[in-house]
Amino acid sequence: MEIRNLEHTDFETIFHGFKKAFADYEIHFEKEEVRFMLKRRGYNPQLSFAAFDNDEIVAFTLNGTGTFNGILTAYDTGTGTIKQYRGQSIAGKIFTHSLPFLKESGISQYLLEVLQNNQKAIGVYRRMNFEITRKFDCFRQTIEHIDNRKVNIDCIIEQVDTNSIRQAQHYCDFSPSWQNSFESIERGISELTCLGAFLDGKMVGYCVFDIHTGDLTQIAVLSEYRRKGIASRLLQEVIARLKTDFIKVLNISSDNPTMSVFLKSKNIPLASKQFEMILPL
Repeated sequence: MEIRNLEHTDFETIFHGFKKAFADYEIHFEKEEVRFMLKRRGYNPQLSFAAFDNDEIVAFTLNGTGTFNGILTAYDTGTGTIKQYRGQSIAGKIFTHSLPFLKESGISQYLLEVLQNNQKAIGVYRRMNFEITRKFDCFRQTIEHIDNRKVNIDCIIEQVDTNSIRQAQHYCDFSPSWQNSFESIERGISELTCLGAFLDGKMVGYCVFDIHTGDLTQIAVLSEYRRKGIASRLLQEVIARLKTDFIKVLNISSDNPTMSVFLKSKNIPLASKQFEMILPL
């Protein structure tokens, strides 16, 4: 078995390993969904590593790189091990192998998210000296069960560009997670839809979403314009355009209840909880 980076490994080989590693999980991934996920999360093949057995990927860590809170960061965008190779600590060996390369490239910290009920993984990360930095709530609901009643507000909803979204980042009450950040939006803008809500020519709210995956990446309203139905109108527009039969809203800060209250009022319930964890390098 050999650990090496993925600079010269084609996407088909990577996806084959990805699909086999998650074959016994409830959630299954389509090829283009994985390709776009990696693009949005800043996948860096030179700093991503896998264990190969006879040139087949049996375990991997796909790392994204970029800045997070102004710090050059590596992000675990996907870690997996094929079932018959589990229990051999291969993922830990891959991570240990990657550290000198990450440091040499100037990476100052390693970031990941883990389900709060995955105590085994959390224990492993704590032993590696990862620290919990934030708690996240994740929401999901089928479209037919969302409270989508008509909202009486005369605002204009129209498509906007990333520059408008950048200028409106202060509408958010908390800093987005890696996968929902503005940098992630910029990387994946070809597959995302950005809408702005306008009153008297002023953009007072916006949302960013993926019609193909049901992912609502960001939705925010300027504080002085809240409780007027603007977020509800934006959500209606999202639902009308989705090609999925569900919507998911991931990594909402547990410390700020505003978004959680809004989603629950629309009958979009809590689906899971995550920890954000960081290891200084």
